[in-house]
Amino acid sequence: MKQLLYIFSFVLATNAIAQNTTSTELQKQKIKQALAYGDKIIAADAMYSIVAMEGPQSTYKDSLAYLYFNARNFVSCFLVTNDILSYKENNLELLEMKAVSLENMGALDKAKEAYASLLTKTNNNFHAYKIAGLELALNKFEEALVSIKKADQLPDDGKLSVTFQVNKNYNQNVSLKAAIAYLEGLTYLNLKKDKEAKASFERAVQLFPEFVLAKSKLTTLEAKTTN
Repeated sequence: MKQLLYIFSFVLATNAIAQNTTSTELQKQKIKQALAYGDKIIAADAMYSIVAMEGPQSTYKDSLAYLYFNARNFVSCFLVTNDILSYKENNLELLEMKAVSLENMGALDKAKEAYASLLTKTNNNFHAYKIAGLELALNKFEEALVSIKKADQLPDDGKLSVTFQVNKNYNQNVSLKAAIAYLEGLTYLNLKKDKEAKASFERAVQLFPEFVLAKSKLTTLEAKTTN
């Protein structure tokens, strides 16, 4: 009798595992089909089902984070990445998504902290540039100047560019080094140091000759000097 009970329990457990595996595979197929049809809501729903089946450290939480990030749902992206980072604290992509999400949510101080955490791990000039930009937006001009000078001193691989909105109909991609020089110029302007600002904008144009916004700042400063 005991042997029969053991066999019966084993069969039940095996069936449960098989059903769970089948359900997981079904949800994965559902995700694939939903994404093929551009239905991110259904894809997210299927991912939640897999997380519920696999447990709190399911890799599909990562998939959810990317899904929300690409959909520009920054609040949900932040909540998911913040959760995952509690046990994957050194994942650089998740840290960056968290920082970008916080910035887009308007939580600038928290975004600055997130980029600062990234910078300690990457020593990346783009992350230093982002910190300077956030400090400038927070009117912390002296801190921004220190950060932008640090960004300028860090290695640059020449691969990254920054997009600037010139007007409502035109965006311009500018090399990161030129963007750093431009941000330095803006910082000097806020510190009422026009001479230093002019030198920074000139360097930005030298690095990227078609830099529309830097040229515009130079024109404004030259007109101010003339008057």
